Amino acid sequence: MAAQPKQRMLIHSDQALPFTSMDWPTMGPPRASMKALHRLNPAFDYIPTGRYVVSMSSRIPSVPNKPNARTRLLDAATKLVREKGFTATSVDDLCAAAGVTKGAFFHHFESKEALGVAAANNWAETTSALFADAPYHLPADPLDRVFAYLDFRRDLVSDEIAGFTCLVGTMVQEVHGTSPAIRNACKASIFGHSQSLVPDIAAAFAAHNVQDVEPIDLALHFQAVLQGGFILSKASGDPAHTRTSVAHLKAYVAMLCGVPKPN
Repeated sequence: MAAQPKQRMLIHSDQALPFTSMDWPTMGPPRASMKALHRLNPAFDYIPTGRYVVSMSSRIPSVPNKPNARTRLLDAATKLVREKGFTATSVDDLCAAAGVTKGAFFHHFESKEALGVAAANNWAETTSALFADAPYHLPADPLDRVFAYLDFRRDLVSDEIAGFTCLVGTMVQEVHGTSPAIRNACKASIFGHSQSLVPDIAAAFAAHNVQDVEPIDLALHFQAVLQGGFILSKASGDPAHTRTSVAHLKAYVAMLCGVPKPN
């Protein structure tokens, strides 16, 4: 009997997602499993989901697939680096957290630096899927999509600071002068995400006659303020600083576009 095709978990909505902000291939943007999203950020549990639901075929086997050693090491790096920093996280720490031997570590990664590069690339891939499926793409108006993006970033903030801060932002602050390979991987993640916001920002600027600000500059400013908010939250132990930073971003965008600040 022919094998049944593997089912995929899809995120549905009661209206088509207007992915006008990105030039996706015909088959649409990449999708992330909910397991991957929860590994990335437990705060995803608390994002309002009234506008979309998760559906999975009952024919999918219920036995979970055990991640391989490489995947477990990448998951461990994502967790530990956000908690302790890259420099303070040893190979022994990574192996213990992943439940693998040092031999397995060096089978997959020739060095801790190589693991850092792979972790940054994995972060970029996973977060790209998270943002592609996020509900901030739903509004028809591009400025509303920009505000919804900022709300989405605010709603990712949880009481556990290590659970919402940025892996690549943490790593690049530590090793930007000592590891060009990790620095470049972190840059690709941060700048790549910023570029994904440009079409919506450009459309919002066009609709509101904003001519003195480049869309990519505002997209990068978003990331600078968010990373700064993460630093303030780490320094103070208070996640509220990140939320306040997002509120100021919304006020700035409203001022640029000549509209009232949204709630």
